[in-house]
This record gives sequence, structure tokens and C-alpha cells, in this order.
Amino acid sequence: MNSNSRQVYVDGFPSLSDFIASDRDGTSAIFKRFNRLAARNLLVLQSELAELEAKLDRYDHEDQADRQDKADRLNALQSLRNWEDYKARNDKNSDRMKLLEQIRTTLKEYNRKILKAFRIYFFHGRPEESKDWPMLGGHSSSLYEDPDDLLVLHTTEPPDRLTVFVQDYLGFFFRDENTHGASAGPLVGYASGKKISIFISYLSAILAALLLVGAIIILYRTKSNDVKLGLLALFTTLFAASVGLLTNAKQAEVFGATAAYAAVLVVFVSGGLGS
Repeated sequence: MNSNSRQVYVDGFPSLSDFIASDRDGTSAIFKRFNRLAARNLLVLQSELAELEAKLDRYDHEDQADRQDKADRLNALQSLRNWEDYKARNDKNSDRMKLLEQIRTTLKEYNRKILKAFRIYFFHGRPEESKDWPMLGGHSSSLYEDPDDLLVLHTTEPPDRLTVFVQDYLGFFFRDENTHGASAGPLVGYASGKKISIFISYLSAILAALLLVGAIIILYRTKSNDVKLGLLALFTTLFAASVGLLTNAKQAEVFGATAAYAAVLVVFVSGGLGS
């Protein structure tokens, strides 16, 4: 069989799955998130954990309760301080050990985070106000009371603007010829994410070097102090614009990087290095 021949799959699940699998960078692996079902699943999981936590607390209260046998009570309290004693006191098939295993399994599924806005919606207002009432009852009513015990959902940080620009308008320069026999058709091409990442790294380094070394050379050859001050303001503005527009830097990071850049140029100009 010719190694250059491409297998053609039937249109539908076979061809679509082949198209997704043929992209080595995984950029075409696009699927529906089912946010509503995911939120419903999280609600069920956290309510389940609330009930499991309450059941575990009842077991702990039983160990703390007064017992006629003082030695038995001391052993029970000691088991709450030492895991080996706890395992020795409770058989692996006991209800308590099964409960711990169930909690451990449920917590693995419950690896999600919660937003502050959702907390306000849950209490129909601010939970600090006594007039507000929770949406769920039972042990689930106190799930969002402690803000320090909540987690926040987050998504993957989007690529910087320069990377997005290269992907959208210059992707044809970074074609990936090794597509593992993909049959995407004449209208779809593959751009190598690795090649684009390497290109962005080199381009960023060159741009940063030009803005610094180029500015120093131009300022060195400029004799007029007034022109030097104008060039200093121009290069500082260009640097701030490049950092702010081509990267995902926050405002504080843009201000910090620009201040450091301007300080280097000011030291060069005022320190007599130009002469």
C-alpha cells in the first residue's frame, strides 16, 4: 500500500473523529462543555459531601460522649488523634471506615471551585445579613457561609495578543506537513503550535533587544538634549505600547516594566555615558 495515500473515512463520526485526532497540537479538539449539567453535578456532589460530613461529625460526637468505661472513652479519644489507633479501633468493613472511603471518593470528584456571585445568588443577597435565607435546606444551607472555605472557578489563561495575531493571519507560514494522513480537505490547513510558540519567543526577544539597544544607540548619537528628552519619551511610549498590546500583562506589570525601562534610559542620558 502506498504510504502517501490517505484513508478516507465515512462522513459523520468516523471522519470527524479522524479530523480531530489528526491535529497534533490538539487545537481542533473542540467539544461542548455542558455547563448546566456540570453545575447540576457539582450541586449534587456538594450536597452529598455535606451529608457525609454531618454523619462523620455524629461519629466524632459519639466518641467524645461520656462512657461508663473510662478506659474505653480514653481509647476512643486517642483514636481521634492517631490514624493508626483509629484504624485499629474500627474494622475496615465498619461503617466509619466505609464512610471515610466514600468521602475520599466523592472529594476526588468534587474538584471544582465556586464564585462569589454564585454565593450571593445562593443566599438571595449578602449572606452576612440576617434577613437573607439560603436556597437549599438541611445541612446544605451552610455550604456557602464561610467565604474562606470556598473555591473559585477559573479557566485557562488565553494566549497573548501577538500569538493570536500570528495564528489568525500568519498561520500559513507555519504549516504542519506531518498530519498523519488527515483528510481535512482543501479548505482546512494545519498550523504547528510548537513552531508558532518558538517564533513568538524569538520575536519577543528580538523586539525587546531592539527597543533597549536601539534606543541606547540612537540616544548616544544624538547631541541635542532637547531631542534626547523627546526620544526618551518616544521610546518609553513605544515600550509601554508593545508590552500592553502584545502581551497579557496586567496594568501593574505594564507600569512596572515601563518604569524599569525608562529608568535605564534616564540613567544612560543623565549619567554622562553618552559623552
